[in-house]
Amino acid sequence: MSSLVELRVLEGPNLYFPRAAIKLTLDVGAISDADEERALRFAARIGLRSARPGSAQSGFRQRFALRAVERLVRAVAAEAGTRKLAVRVRPTSDPRQVVVAFPWRRRERAQALGRAVAEVLDALPSSDIDHVVSTAAAQVAASVPGERPRTINPKIPVVAVTGTNGKTTTSRMIAHLARGAGQLVGWSNTDGVYIDGALIEAGDYSGPSGAGRILAHPEVELAVTETARGGILLKGIGLTHNDVSVVTNVTADHLGLQGIDTVDQLAEVKAVVPGITRKGGWAVLNGDDPRVFAMRTGLKARPWVFSRDPDAPSLRAVLDEGGRATTVIDGWVCTQEPGADPEPLVAVVDVPMTLAGLSRYNVENVLAAASAALAIGITREDVAQGLRTFRPDAEHNPGRMNFFSIDGFSVVMDLAHNEAGLEAMIEIMNGVRAPGSRLLLGLGAVGDRTDELIAMLGEIGARDSDVVAIGHKDRYLRDRTREDLDDLLREGAARVGVTELESWPTEVECLAALVAQARPGDVVGLMCHAERQECYDWIAAHGGTPDSPEALHAKVQAAA
Repeated sequence: MSSLVELRVLEGPNLYFPRAAIKLTLDVGAISDADEERALRFAARIGLRSARPGSAQSGFRQRFALRAVERLVRAVAAEAGTRKLAVRVRPTSDPRQVVVAFPWRRRERAQALGRAVAEVLDALPSSDIDHVVSTAAAQVAASVPGERPRTINPKIPVVAVTGTNGKTTTSRMIAHLARGAGQLVGWSNTDGVYIDGALIEAGDYSGPSGAGRILAHPEVELAVTETARGGILLKGIGLTHNDVSVVTNVTADHLGLQGIDTVDQLAEVKAVVPGITRKGGWAVLNGDDPRVFAMRTGLKARPWVFSRDPDAPSLRAVLDEGGRATTVIDGWVCTQEPGADPEPLVAVVDVPMTLAGLSRYNVENVLAAASAALAIGITREDVAQGLRTFRPDAEHNPGRMNFFSIDGFSVVMDLAHNEAGLEAMIEIMNGVRAPGSRLLLGLGAVGDRTDELIAMLGEIGARDSDVVAIGHKDRYLRDRTREDLDDLLREGAARVGVTELESWPTEVECLAALVAQARPGDVVGLMCHAERQECYDWIAAHGGTPDSPEALHAKVQAAA
């Protein structure tokens, strides 16, 4: 079996380096299984000093393997003519696999180095180590250099938004504020690439290709990019820097993929975005999320922190450090600079996205978007006006907290793709239901989540709603079956005593079934991902109408 599990070319800043890098996933079984004498000879050949490999397959050997792989990369590179090479090595959840990364300037030669390292490990059990390492280095030296990295050096301002929840809403809001200020804006997100409000390419463009499409447009004056975990890990960020970065939050999502198994590791990935914010720019960080707030350490950019709590310690700390803050005081979105009194920007109740202040998650998104817009140079007047005119509807924010009215009850559609997202959805559903009425929830999940996260969605949905049904998303099974997801959601619901759940093959059918049961004052919620437009069409065909900000405000007041 080859020691090379994966060789991935990262085109720009990434989890390991602020520039293009090669990422190798290597099986180090040859090191783990070697007898101690062979391990010591290997260490001596590659110049690894003070080696204590321990016995085969021991914990000491695992740690020796990490040092040995790092030194092997440096040794082969040096003998091939590259004297200085930064190398980073990380363990994985599999003790026989490691990840090693190093920057590259020439694509083909860098890949040749990666393959050469794997070939040395392949030959370790039975061949002469001196000869194998020398041969590998010679092959690298003789390889074709190849092209240079194609990382884009932006010529226009860039706002980059990342986080687990809220990044699409926040990026859309920033783009709206900038367009209201008269700028021609390009933005990319999980829905596609937009130029001046027009969708020019549908699809998930939250990676480097979306940013590339925007920056290639000759008329765009400001780029707003949604930067997702997958793009950072699989391709790297396609830009050398951004001018303003936003990190909304970091919560459990997509764990168990690409070597990211914990929330702390996920936070490391998200931190790549503020890590490349230029000196003199601003990193807009959620002061209520400790992992996000900690990202301010070591940045070139200045920190701009937002929090719903005006007395949050994070705000005091950043103002003491010379940064800026955005918060809510007496019902007003306010900004603050060191040594100055808070300056009101707009009343929270006048911002439709907050649902009259009901949605604390959207209050945070508003604080983040306002901070970023001000940081990139949009005037306070234009920011305030833009916040008043951005609505939670299918035009401004499709698929996120969209409200409708049908026959005296409400329908809410939202992506709600993880625990925090579902809890936020249920929070706002409770905030608009009439006293004594019910919550009816259409539950769903995509396949690229852990078993526990999918089951937890079932538990939260069943615990917090009066009627729950499952609506499947066959386009997003991601190597699972519909039955797998059904079983996991039911398993979670059973934890809170709910065992009777209807299951529907599509989101539209699930919506229709719940609407058929709804009574005046009830709220129907649908976790919608796969059939957003079809659900919009179904609602319209059955007499549903989108709620205006005024209608939403009236629902919140009636519920209260």
